[in-house]
Amino acid sequence: MNIVDRHKRIIRKLNADGFVTVSNLSEEFNVSLVTIRKDLKLLEEKKLLFRSHGKAIPVNPYITENPVKIKEKINAPEKNKIAIAAAKTLEPHDSIIIASGTSVIEFARCIKPVQGLTVLTASLNTAIILAKNKEIDVMQLGGMVRRSSASVVGPIGEKMLAEFTFTKLFLGVDGIDLDYGLTTTNLMEASLNKEMINSSQKIIVLADSSKFNKKGFGRICELDKVDQIITDSGIDEKTKSRLFELGVELTIVDL
Repeated sequence: MNIVDRHKRIIRKLNADGFVTVSNLSEEFNVSLVTIRKDLKLLEEKKLLFRSHGKAIPVNPYITENPVKIKEKINAPEKNKIAIAAAKTLEPHDSIIIASGTSVIEFARCIKPVQGLTVLTASLNTAIILAKNKEIDVMQLGGMVRRSSASVVGPIGEKMLAEFTFTKLFLGVDGIDLDYGLTTTNLMEASLNKEMINSSQKIIVLADSSKFNKKGFGRICELDKVDQIITDSGIDEKTKSRLFELGVELTIVDL
């Protein structure tokens, strides 16, 4: 088998299985491990895969941070549908946390006031949106402002959270890895999100399907701490099955 045919078969196998390993490809093609590593390196240089620990996957799972003005334009229709579904979970006398990110900002826009709704948020934009409605009690979390996300982080906010108990947390994330859990691109934000989880009875994650199989720098928690994920119909069947096994309630919105 020449190198061109070998590369074509590697890509076909990668697309079918979601990953390939150096050892399995070496056995299947009857070539050395060194040859396969060279193949994968060439394919990675062409942006056709991403190498990681003796294997290759279709795309780079690691996320870089973008300003909120850029992120809010990405998958906007999906975020809107997810936000509408999230707003339907609100109940009378809920006291909720709305974290930060473009998914939860869209959620804030979709909230229709219910009796006795109290909202605490780390997001400055969310606070401004909700403060316009006299029927919602809004609390702004304190701390250092992150300009890229227009939200607060730091120990002041973490200490403030320890003084309250909330019925629900609506959390936006940068990545969901089925083994590693929820992540964000900022370590201080991840730390604040952990305290939000500790202060909340139900954890609801708002994430479009592009967030799955991705990792950010800061780990928030494992998936066993999550009660519900609201996402769109772009989620793949393998991920659906794994979330079901983990006991996570999955709400999928149609586009």
